[in-house]
Amino acid sequence: MIELPVISEERTKRKKPDWLRVKLPIGKEYASVRKLVDEHKLHTICESGNCPNMGECWGAGTATFMILGNVCTRSCSFCAVATGRPPEYDTDEPRRVAEAIQLMKVKHAVITSVNRDELKDKGAEIWYQTVVETKRLSPETTIETLIPDVKSNWEALYRMISAGQEVVSHNVETVASLYRRVRPQAKYQRSLEQIKLTKAYGKRTKTGIMLGLGEQKEEVLQAMDDLVAHGCDILTLGQYLQPTKRHIEVAEFIHPDQFAAYREEGLKRGLKYVESGPLVRSSYHAERHVNV
Repeated sequence: MIELPVISEERTKRKKPDWLRVKLPIGKEYASVRKLVDEHKLHTICESGNCPNMGECWGAGTATFMILGNVCTRSCSFCAVATGRPPEYDTDEPRRVAEAIQLMKVKHAVITSVNRDELKDKGAEIWYQTVVETKRLSPETTIETLIPDVKSNWEALYRMISAGQEVVSHNVETVASLYRRVRPQAKYQRSLEQIKLTKAYGKRTKTGIMLGLGEQKEEVLQAMDDLVAHGCDILTLGQYLQPTKRHIEVAEFIHPDQFAAYREEGLKRGLKYVESGPLVRSSYHAERHVNV
């Protein structure tokens, strides 16, 4: 049995602790990114997902772009992105995203999307064209694509990941036992299989898990072993924060010492890189994950 730090109840009670405080988004660089996003009518997961690092990342001149609209066909209990029937997608979006990335002069771009289960190809063609167009306009820019669950449509998966991106991420989000409650329209094993096939295709693979949803320590360690067995290279671990009262409640605030211990355990188990901390999100420090 692996011994991890024991944190007192006083330090993990439901009131948001001091270590989760973030700075308000301000500054010249933040304003510049804000202007570009608005002018090009772009969606960012930074905004739609209520990311606590938006001020830091936008202040550094980077953002995670969300393609295929901002309405998701899934109804995950943790996610702040709107759920419903998405409108028709914009075929000009790849050009606009690529131009914005070029104007921002970013060295590393992260692109993600909502789930588009109603589309036969799950949005794969828009994914492919967005990466290709970005590489055409910004050939020196490295790209991470954070792709959704394709529901075992492996033809769609291969189209999504064949455009030249350096990192392909797909988040398992939580441990297996919590899937029915947290990701009712997803399957833990299916996400593992998607990571496995992505690795077999030759891509650097990445995933993310939220903590504080009621998972047990042993379950987190088992998830790490499962990910290594399926070819995952990079893992991000962060604290779940309830976006609204309609979403699943936080079961526990995980102390930074616990995150540090999980990082060490992940590396011991064979993961090449583990980004672990209360405010870590999928795209946090993504530029560091290109060459691990």
